[in-house]
Amino acid sequence: MKIATFVSSLILMASTGLAGEIADSQKKWIEVYEKQPNVPKPGDMLVNEDEEPDLDEGFVDLYNGSDLDNWEAKGGICTFEAKEGVIEGTCVPGSPSTYLSTKKNDYTDFVFTAELKYLVDGNTGVMFRADSKPGKNNETVFGPQAEMEAFSKERYWSGGIYGQGAGGWIYPMWLEAHEEVRKSMKRDGWNRVTVKAKGDTIKTWVNGKPAAHWKTDEYTKGFFSLQIHSGKEGKIQFRNIKVKELE
Repeated sequence: MKIATFVSSLILMASTGLAGEIADSQKKWIEVYEKQPNVPKPGDMLVNEDEEPDLDEGFVDLYNGSDLDNWEAKGGICTFEAKEGVIEGTCVPGSPSTYLSTKKNDYTDFVFTAELKYLVDGNTGVMFRADSKPGKNNETVFGPQAEMEAFSKERYWSGGIYGQGAGGWIYPMWLEAHEEVRKSMKRDGWNRVTVKAKGDTIKTWVNGKPAAHWKTDEYTKGFFSLQIHSGKEGKIQFRNIKVKELE
């Protein structure tokens, strides 16, 4: 399909109320991402309508509150510090994106949750079922990521799923159905992201609001990573990082 025809069909679906309804505020992003191999047709996107899983019982803390012994940094040289109760990640200008990753690398089915606070606005997110490989200059982390987007982008795609080193946007948060979760992000204070992976089904929530619903048989197990994106600035704190592995 020619690019112009593809764009026209997406706009038509959005404007006529057919399946996939793209919100008016999001139509400008169609042309930006139309060439990415993973970007879905709006009418093919599933919508998460589930309540956020219970986060009280059966979880294991991934951060012990005092050191990073169970973690290792991959990718660039952005810094991560263990502080009392939080992990603080800071962007280093000129560094590639950096991923503080769990040493355990075989998580399959789980509910993962963490809280994030933006001290300095910057792009971040949580990799899950992730993997790594040698890169040209450093280790490359790849796989699905629950995006927690910088406020400066002013589109509020937090909770969407991005294929990091794996084809770009898999589940952009551009549908009319995502309006409530797009409005849920708080510039000040803590924002909670939750990911449930069970078999081929991935669902996410932001601040308790349902976000992504994606099916895949490509990514079945791996590690978690906290991302600090490449850029000029960004300082993010993470806390209450925990996981419940499912039977």
